[in-house]
Amino acid sequence: MEQLKFGHKKLYIDGALVEASNHKTFEVICPADEKPTATIAWASAEDTERALKSAQKGFETWSVLPLEERLKWIDKLRNKIIENSDLLRESIMYEMGKTWEGSEEDLTSITNSLQYYSEEIKKRKDIPLEDKEGTHKHHFVSQPLGVAVAFLAYNFPLLNLGFKLGPALAAGSSIILKPSEFSPLSAYIIGELCAEINFPKGVITVLCGDLKDVGIPLCESKTPRLITMIGSTETAQKLIAQSAKTSIKRYSMECGGNAPFIVCEDADLELAVNIGTALKVGNSGQICVAPNRFFVHESLIEEFTAGMVAKFKTTKLGFGRENKPDMGPLTNKQSVTKVQGIVEKAIEQGGQLLYGGKAVDGTGYYFEPTVVVFDKNDVEILQHEIFGPVALIVPFKTKEEVIDLANNTDAGLASYVFSKNDDTLEFFANRLEFGEVQLNGVKYDIYLPHGGVKNSGIGVDCSTYALDDYLAKKRVTKALQLQ
Repeated sequence: MEQLKFGHKKLYIDGALVEASNHKTFEVICPADEKPTATIAWASAEDTERALKSAQKGFETWSVLPLEERLKWIDKLRNKIIENSDLLRESIMYEMGKTWEGSEEDLTSITNSLQYYSEEIKKRKDIPLEDKEGTHKHHFVSQPLGVAVAFLAYNFPLLNLGFKLGPALAAGSSIILKPSEFSPLSAYIIGELCAEINFPKGVITVLCGDLKDVGIPLCESKTPRLITMIGSTETAQKLIAQSAKTSIKRYSMECGGNAPFIVCEDADLELAVNIGTALKVGNSGQICVAPNRFFVHESLIEEFTAGMVAKFKTTKLGFGRENKPDMGPLTNKQSVTKVQGIVEKAIEQGGQLLYGGKAVDGTGYYFEPTVVVFDKNDVEILQHEIFGPVALIVPFKTKEEVIDLANNTDAGLASYVFSKNDDTLEFFANRLEFGEVQLNGVKYDIYLPHGGVKNSGIGVDCSTYALDDYLAKKRVTKALQLQ
């Protein structure tokens, strides 16, 4: 049997690397060549129960560790991750087909998160509260919340992990990381690095397995105080329903998006084309904040569409560190089927296919960057998140018309507007029903809050506000002795 590039990876439970108690394994498939690149231990219900117990014990010790000691451990883990940068970036490249250049964002996101929250937690102080009668002294206190369970999406394996790990560790909570079965390899390697530095037991856990053995038991257990997730709205609904059966828990969910990309008649057309194309090609369009619906003023739609098609024609598809492709494959076969179906429905509903539109022949889960343009805007397919390199382009006449079109979705994560007029930009900023409104550009960073409204989630990732998910609040009141 041919040796796997990354070999076999074990579960990380209670500070140790262990095989699954049922001896099951799972193959990690490289989407570029459809060949196994690693196997991982596939957890049983017994492993999940053990993980929950160790996470609770880990919390009890981690939460009372002096802050400076916690921060030393976090820094030690961060340094270990940096030492293994190439290994982690390659694992992402092989588990999900990401370009080598694209994998850098994952790596820097987890290291930046660990550093940022180590600094941010030191700024948290107890808040004194006024006593109007002068009879008591009050403080509003933040303390570690408890065990957190994080369900992670496949599109940014270490970025998603870092967004949860950083604030949890800094806050003094323990965390169970459940990566997607489509990209679990890099998370399992994080478990290996934790084991190498003897990170305190039970504080971090990494496991993956069947829904009935892992996902449901993690949700239905009374142990977790927080269920956090990056994934689809449908998954979030299931997690909330399952976890609420046994206890009231806290939730932080970053769910699916259906981002509008609005190009007004006075927009910088070249800027809009460049950013719109980059957001669709980046990570093969598998980004929750990637624009789905391109609303372009009718006076610019031909020029904008031609510009996007020209950019897509020069997009180099491929895989490998030396090949330097612009775009890799989709992460799994199911994604190819889904994206193909969306393109076909778009055409059925009146869209004109201008470029791409199909999976690439041969090995791998590649899909052509695609442009479909409509001459109307009441199209049902616009309600579906694509999660692939497909741009659906729709004309509009007035800003009043397009604001209704843009808001006509249950999702509310990211939105984009291009105009040279400040009044126009303010109009959209005030009326768009999305957690993020990006005007004439794109900016994301660990210190900027990232979250949605409507069906796109609860709470935020990144920024100081994310710490609040992992901290319990209590009021401490002391009666004053009267003279």
